[in-house]
Amino acid sequence: MVVTTTEGRVRGVLTEHAGGEVARFLAVPYAAPPQGAGRFAPPRPHARWTGVRDALTPGPSAPQPRRDAFGALDMSPYFGPGWDRGDDHLTVNVWAPRGADRRPVMVFVHGGGFVAGSTGAALYDGAAFARSGVVLVTLNYRLGVAGFLDLPDAPPNRGLLDVVAALRWVRRNVAAFGGDPRNVTLFGQSAGATIVGAVLATPAAAGLVRRAIVQSGSGLGAYSPEQAARVTRRAAAVLGVAPTAAAFADVPDEEFVEVVPELGGIDLRTAERRDPLMGLSPFSLVLARQPAESPLADVDLLIGTNAEEGNLYLAPQGELKTSTAQDVRAAAEAHGAADPLVAAHRARHPGAGHGELRSAILGDGLFGAGSRRLADAHGRAHVYEFGWRSPAVDGLLGAAHTVELPFVFDRLDLPALRGPQGLLGPRGPLGPPNLPAESSAEPPAALAAEMHAAWVAFARTGDPGWRPFSGGGGVRRFA
Repeated sequence: MVVTTTEGRVRGVLTEHAGGEVARFLAVPYAAPPQGAGRFAPPRPHARWTGVRDALTPGPSAPQPRRDAFGALDMSPYFGPGWDRGDDHLTVNVWAPRGADRRPVMVFVHGGGFVAGSTGAALYDGAAFARSGVVLVTLNYRLGVAGFLDLPDAPPNRGLLDVVAALRWVRRNVAAFGGDPRNVTLFGQSAGATIVGAVLATPAAAGLVRRAIVQSGSGLGAYSPEQAARVTRRAAAVLGVAPTAAAFADVPDEEFVEVVPELGGIDLRTAERRDPLMGLSPFSLVLARQPAESPLADVDLLIGTNAEEGNLYLAPQGELKTSTAQDVRAAAEAHGAADPLVAAHRARHPGAGHGELRSAILGDGLFGAGSRRLADAHGRAHVYEFGWRSPAVDGLLGAAHTVELPFVFDRLDLPALRGPQGLLGPRGPLGPPNLPAESSAEPPAALAAEMHAAWVAFARTGDPGWRPFSGGGGVRRFA
């Protein structure tokens, strides 16, 4: 199957699925390869090609460390295969129903702490969306040093600029794949969701998005220029170069990947701002004002979090069991005023142990508070909470960060999600002996169908099936 884009013709493949054929196009360029000094420049148009370019196999990904191992969890379905080398990595994957015409379009921005992730992650196969009548686009963007290190002689937030460039590509080309360029829903998870929130506050993206979905992101997740400068100084010192894009242009990508672990542990607290990522990543957006404190685009918004976000950062590492009162206080200090914050969470979670309290504070600091502020800033957001508890990690993972993704993408059948290290837990009718009675060892297919359908309905009409929170509605709970 051949489609003509503004850069040239691309050849995809048709695959048979229950409910019809799906057209799939992989690694279609939306911007020129970022090389040398171009790694620190705005995205540039891709050169046109002659003939037909095959879009049949996965393409390169942005330079990044491999992050599949996550304590007791195998997170490769989420992070993907790591760095698949190649300069031409500013690409999109497209799935569309065969014969589609003017279908709603959904554009997904992956997570990964601003340093990892790609369209090559198995979770992000878009066939289920295409079977539901949606044209699904996933995109790569620059990560780590190239994407988000703040440099005085380079534009900030180059990874965000990549996302806007991909949206412009969608506006120009998605009709050729059967999509409606006037009905585009931008959605993302974790770092990707924080980027989505920033796109809504970016004037250059005006008119490119009609709707947005923010899954476990934050409208308060950006670093200030002062905070970002501390990361830049450390990176320059470790690499032995001046803190400028001109000096960084001669450093190979391999060194950019190797420097990421060296940037952990920087104290980013200032008189005006806490560390919005609470030490989990040295990279984020760099903005003088947070997205939730800026004027937002007038688009439909669906936003939510998972009930136990913080468990991902504690349970697989064994820290949900071993956390102490001092760990709880340290998490609270990173988030705000320690004593009132701990007291507030104790009131919300009576009888919770130290690990549960620490998880609640982490989840609220990283995602909950920033999501509420973004919803408030928007004014009429539809709000959800995901509460199904995964039986992974001996029943301790619960409704942790990322667990909603297999349900949204309707990918419960992905083999890598199951087993002793799988995100969705072991197979079989019986869970671990300490699994709470209300949980099931088998992820419920009905919940995936319900959640996936709500996302599709929102993309079609702006109504996921419940009233906006600020319009007298409540929080829709998926559990």
